Amino acid sequence: MKDLKPMADMDRRDFLFKSTLALGGIALGSLLNEGLIASPSKGVQGILPSTHFAPKAKRIIYLFQNGGPSQVELFDHKPTLEKMFGKDLPESVRNGQRLTGMTANQKNFPLVPSYYKFAKYGKSGAEISELLPYTAKIADEICIVKTMHTEAINHDPAITFFQTGNQIAGRPSFGSWVSYGLGSENKDLPAFCVLLSKGKKGQAQPLYSRLWGSGFLPSIHQGVQFRSGKDPVLYLNNPDGMSREDRRKMLDYLNDLNTLHMQEVGDPEIETRIAQYEMAYKMQTSVPETMDLKDEPEETFQLYGDDARTPGTFAANCVLARKLAEKGVKFIQLYHQGWDQHGALMSAIEGQTKEVDQAGAALVLDLKRRGLLDETLVIWGGEFGRTNYCQGNLAKDKFGRDHHPKCFTMWFAGGGVKPGITYGETDEFSYNIVKDPVHVHDFQATAMHLMGIDHEKLTFKHQGRRYRLTDVHGKIVKGILA
Repeated sequence: MKDLKPMADMDRRDFLFKSTLALGGIALGSLLNEGLIASPSKGVQGILPSTHFAPKAKRIIYLFQNGGPSQVELFDHKPTLEKMFGKDLPESVRNGQRLTGMTANQKNFPLVPSYYKFAKYGKSGAEISELLPYTAKIADEICIVKTMHTEAINHDPAITFFQTGNQIAGRPSFGSWVSYGLGSENKDLPAFCVLLSKGKKGQAQPLYSRLWGSGFLPSIHQGVQFRSGKDPVLYLNNPDGMSREDRRKMLDYLNDLNTLHMQEVGDPEIETRIAQYEMAYKMQTSVPETMDLKDEPEETFQLYGDDARTPGTFAANCVLARKLAEKGVKFIQLYHQGWDQHGALMSAIEGQTKEVDQAGAALVLDLKRRGLLDETLVIWGGEFGRTNYCQGNLAKDKFGRDHHPKCFTMWFAGGGVKPGITYGETDEFSYNIVKDPVHVHDFQATAMHLMGIDHEKLTFKHQGRRYRLTDVHGKIVKGILA
């Protein structure tokens, strides 16, 4: 005590400096108590001491189909389009709705039906295209929502909207919000993992790491991208000449320095940095084991298809998603590029569905046989749908479809969703919704609800305002809940 400078002897600058440090320490302690930071022994910790109510799902596997799959070709069969093939889209249907710059200057909007056959499957009689034979076999396991809609009409804002709840970049991603709220069950893996694949045909829209970024949330909650190849996570392996023991000693010294710095300035992001270093060290052993499929039995590859043997494919990533689910990862995000089919749609969509159909259905079946489907919410869908009218040349082998945000289809399985139903109705043109619309924010609110989270209560204060994934919108879609 005798070494402390009496308050009476402090000048104004010294007093303010020491007061700031004290307040910073109080703030840091508050953050630590709220569980924003990772614990070396427990992994990533969520802010919620418990869920707001009993969860139906323990994790989410989101199979995002990047580019906008055509609901007309896959799920939304419309005989009226066959009767009106080549005729112009009635203005009474379009009603002056916004178009993209790619078709806004077309003189005509000739209607084009699907060239593919549809049939009814399962006890519910869900109509599914011949392009999806494996999905058709699990018709009684999935909930098909035909009435998704969004305001975004171009890829970047539309994808950003689905992934972050806002069309403008910079907000935390869906998976980051789940990690922030619930944390991870596995101390050796992140709570939020990301896997990318690309179709062999079709135009691949770019993906940005900000789509799985943490925005203004602590950076420990950002998604970690796993890649195929020698280094699944970039810069994770030790450089030549450094042993694992050397790395451990280096991290111990570095953590000591970071702890001293944190005590001096009271910045909670330093604690996050310490936790990230520790997680990276653990991932040096956990990630290679997770990414290795050599111990998978032959029946796995028969179920998911031969593509599952090739690292980096959608099928291989679906197998990895199941493995990550088994290991307690809370949010597993897959992206598959190639659905942006403005021209030569038939050739592109046939290749695209062949790549995703068997593996997506296999994932549902695999989770079910392992007793994981009831506690895993599986989501399949893109950022918007496609138009019912032709973009460009009307020829069968050349026609394409433009972006359509007013109605499109997604499907869900497991995790508290009612199986074997088709929800919502679109008009006879697959252009507008006539019953039970589901907005992007409604989808997000419902997924959070199934995880036991009240989307209105999981918030983060940033720049003087409390933010949440659904902003100031979103309602739970009770009609699809089991």
